[in-house]
Amino acid sequence: MKINWNYIKFVGLIICITGLYAFSGHRSDSRTVEGITLKFTGENNLYITQSMVNKLLIQNYGIIKNMPKEKLDLDTIEKVIEANEMVKSAQVYLTISGELTSNIVQRQPIGRVEGITKFYLDEEGKNMPLSSNHSARVPIITGNITGKSLEDVYVILNYINRDNFLRKNVIGIHIEDEENYQLKFRLENFVVNLGNVDDLEQKFNNFKAFYTKAAKDKTLENYNIVSLEFNNQVVCTKI
Repeated sequence: MKINWNYIKFVGLIICITGLYAFSGHRSDSRTVEGITLKFTGENNLYITQSMVNKLLIQNYGIIKNMPKEKLDLDTIEKVIEANEMVKSAQVYLTISGELTSNIVQRQPIGRVEGITKFYLDEEGKNMPLSSNHSARVPIITGNITGKSLEDVYVILNYINRDNFLRKNVIGIHIEDEENYQLKFRLENFVVNLGNVDDLEQKFNNFKAFYTKAAKDKTLENYNIVSLEFNNQVVCTKI
């Protein structure tokens, strides 16, 4: 009987590779976490700190450094970090050197609600708690706070934030009632009656044309109310 040495060599090679793979896998799992690196991505990372995230991880996992890698559940760690109300998203991974790394994106407030309950409105239109670390310089929202009115305020804030002039000058939105909104400007006692959120582009274009002319004529301080509620008109009330 002729022995097929090529076949035996092939089987032996497979056994060796499998053994090496199993050994390296076991060795890798038995290695410990060398350290933790937290990276905040994006802008205005002011609302949660590295020490707060570390404390969050310790409360849920204990000390992670020197923990065996096989005991780590990266998906669970991501969910723990994302459970913090200041965090928009988190990506957690383990480097080859054994460093547990997390890329964290913080939520960004675009308005601050001053009602019975105080909170931010974030870039997705969701409620965001105030931060003990930083107070955001965003327009203040007052008045008749309802779910519908906040939806409309979110639309207004999104438009304001896309416009450099409005972003610099609008400091507050007052909700008279649903579909009846007022904008407060940096100029003292200067209020813009916006009405509802229909035709915002037309309304603001009309307003900026009025504002530019009044500023050139040095008559802005003569007005305290500017109404944009009427069709394609700017109606001004003098002090």
